[in-house]
Amino acid sequence: MGMDDAYAIQNAIHRAKTRQGREVIGWKIGLTSKAMQYALDIDIPDSGILFDNMLFDTGSTIPAGRFIQPRIEAEIAFVMKVPLGGEGITRDDVLAATDYVAPAIEILDTRINRVDPETGATRKIFDTISDNAANAGIVLGAERHAVDAFDLRWVGSLTFRDDEIEETGLGAGVLNDPVESVVWLARRMAQYGQRIEAGHIILSGSFIRAIECPPGCQIRSDFGPFGSVDIDFA
Repeated sequence: MGMDDAYAIQNAIHRAKTRQGREVIGWKIGLTSKAMQYALDIDIPDSGILFDNMLFDTGSTIPAGRFIQPRIEAEIAFVMKVPLGGEGITRDDVLAATDYVAPAIEILDTRINRVDPETGATRKIFDTISDNAANAGIVLGAERHAVDAFDLRWVGSLTFRDDEIEETGLGAGVLNDPVESVVWLARRMAQYGQRIEAGHIILSGSFIRAIECPPGCQIRSDFGPFGSVDIDFA
């Protein structure tokens, strides 16, 4: 199995969901930080598709049973104002195409074992891509910022579970610059005849390790002047 096979499976999921009436609202980029690459023993980014039923309001509660074994990550989200595509996309192209950036939480979930119970083998990059890059949900903060209002490399987050701090990180943990993460996505999509559309939300990648979210927990990610995101799990 290769990378093309994995994305072909992901695209089959895409087609099945759109036949069911789902709409694509954006894309997520995963495994962009050393923290996540080391945690999963995977050394290249991946990407997945955001659908309309994955979007939750900050401050809302995730219904019990919605996910299997959810975890969350803190990220910077880009919202695009014009389409973006092509193998020659540059950093300046991404900046020009961005409407605004916002604080975000990605909810991860997976339909595959992280570790094979019989062999002890961990999942591979092809497994995660085939499972839509483990993407399950997105929570956008209320704040909206011009893409050049902050040095995104220095935008950080303090992420809490039940008022106890679990993880901290900076945007620079994402390929040294979250903008470069969007560049990577646009170029990868071009290889498969795809592009980022106007209005799409792009989750640029986590700069913290994933945090487990058992039932009844409360999550808060404080991005300081950049904003905050809250979500509870019933």
